[in-house]
Amino acid sequence: MFRIYKSENGLLVSAERPSPNTWVCLLSPTEEEISYIEQKFQILPEFLRYPLDEEERPRIEKEGQQILIILRVPDIVSRGLFIKYETIPLGIILTEENIITVCLKDHPIFEEFITLANKSKTFNLAKPVYFILNFMLAVTSLYIKLLRQIDRTLEEYEEEIFRSIENEEILKMLSIEKTLTYFNTSLQGNDTVLIKIQSGRYIRLTEEEIELLEDVQIENRQAIEMTKVFLNIVAGTMDAYTSVINNNLTLIMKFLAGIAIILSIPTIIYSMYGMNIPLPFQELPPFKGSPHAFYLVNIIVIFLCFLFFFVLRKKRYL
Repeated sequence: MFRIYKSENGLLVSAERPSPNTWVCLLSPTEEEISYIEQKFQILPEFLRYPLDEEERPRIEKEGQQILIILRVPDIVSRGLFIKYETIPLGIILTEENIITVCLKDHPIFEEFITLANKSKTFNLAKPVYFILNFMLAVTSLYIKLLRQIDRTLEEYEEEIFRSIENEEILKMLSIEKTLTYFNTSLQGNDTVLIKIQSGRYIRLTEEEIELLEDVQIENRQAIEMTKVFLNIVAGTMDAYTSVINNNLTLIMKFLAGIAIILSIPTIIYSMYGMNIPLPFQELPPFKGSPHAFYLVNIIVIFLCFLFFFVLRKKRYL
């Protein structure tokens, strides 16, 4: 599937057919669509296929009058127990007259970019560098928006994780850590692309475009810093959770050991009375043959149990 846009009165609007200064947006294209765009605009075939590789890294290439810029954008991969994000490649191809974007799917970044572009009411596809920088600004803004959502989610999980010892809470934190790792790697790659654009080796920039590029770099680096901070928070939370679990386990083991010691007292005494030897209150004076021997033994056992209980309690073993 592909869509065509043109700039009209400072706004991005749909167009019926491609013409000079139009934007062609390829979304999960078929081989027939790729062949059509390749022939129509004389695009290098590898430029159209590179962004369709899920493992493609952010970079910029130039062949003749055509420039390929590959970015990575965040993408939702699961909405089950908790939302998971990964990143997918997105390609921007500049020709002498047109702009072509290639993506594996109909990503919401395109709608967000069109909304952002139409807010200014001065958008012009005849300025391809302006298109690229605004598109990268939209991508960075999407990262920041998702990072703020992750921040709120982290606060919720932090409260839950210390109240629960279920594996579900740990899996949620691991999912966030994985998402942040993907974000960090992709944002670093996108930052490398911005640095190469700033060098002027691939695209010539005007003063206005340089200022916009610096704004995009500031936003992108802010997103990188946010990602690193959240990664540290997740790592710290997991370490603290591990310490809490170990401490709780130690307390449980101390409690069980104390109970085992207390229960060993009646076990030892009753075991002695099961032996075939003379014992107090049974065959030895001064209470030999006493009819209350059973009760006396039990009173002594209970007294010793309570004594050991208070001793262990005072030592904070219970």
